Amino acid sequence: MRSGFTLLELLIAVAAFAIVLAAINTVFYGAVRLRNRTATTLDESLPLEHTLAYLRRDLAALVPPGGVLFGELQTTPTATSSDMANRGALPTTGLSSRPGVRSPEFHTATGALDDTSPWAEVQRVSYFLAASTNGSAGSDLFRSVTRNLLPSFQEPPSVQPLLTGVQGIYFTYSDGTQWKDSWDSTTEPSRLPVAIKVQIQRAAAESGRPLPPPVELVVPILVGGAATNDVTL
Repeated sequence: MRSGFTLLELLIAVAAFAIVLAAINTVFYGAVRLRNRTATTLDESLPLEHTLAYLRRDLAALVPPGGVLFGELQTTPTATSSDMANRGALPTTGLSSRPGVRSPEFHTATGALDDTSPWAEVQRVSYFLAASTNGSAGSDLFRSVTRNLLPSFQEPPSVQPLLTGVQGIYFTYSDGTQWKDSWDSTTEPSRLPVAIKVQIQRAAAESGRPLPPPVELVVPILVGGAATNDVTL
C-alpha cells in the first residue's frame, strides 16, 4: 500500500510556507524602504555639505587686507533684530542675505593655479540669495567668484549655484571677546576677525510648518593681519 500526505499535512505545509514568504516579503520591502529613505537623505544633505565645504574653505583662506589684490573686509548689517527673529529666532546679530542682497566680499586664496591660469590664487568671493526658479520654498544660494582682480581689467564674476530652499544666511564676526554683526578692517585693531560664524536657515518644507533649526558653521581665521606693516625683529 502506497503512503502519501494527508490533506491536513498539506494544509499545514502551505500555511508554514505562507508565513515564511510573508516574513521574507516584510523584510525585503522594509529594506527597500530603508534604502530609499537613506538615498533621499543623502541626496538632500549633499548640497548642504557641499555648501559648508565652500564656506569653510573660503573663510579659512582669507588674506589680510592691503596691496593690489587684497581688498578690505567691510560689512554692514542688512537685517534688523525683529526681521531676523521673525525668520526663525536666530541671534539678533548677523548679516542676512535675502534675495537681491549680497554677503560681504571675501578676498581669499582659494583660486586654483596651473600652468595656463592667467590670474593669481587670490580671488574675490561673495554669497547671495536669488528667487527660486523651480517654485520650491525659500530662495537659492549662489557663490559669486571674481578671479582677475587687476584694476586694469574688470572680469565679470562667475556664478555657481549651491543650495536651494534657503530662508537666510547670516554672518557674525568675533574679535576675540564678542561676536559682532559687522566688520570694518579699516577701523578694527585686528584687520581680520578671530573667527567668522555662518548660520544657514533652511526654509520650511511646507507652508505653515515651523522652520528647521539653523545650520551653524564657525571658522577660525588663523591669519590676522596687523594694522601696520612694520616688522619688529
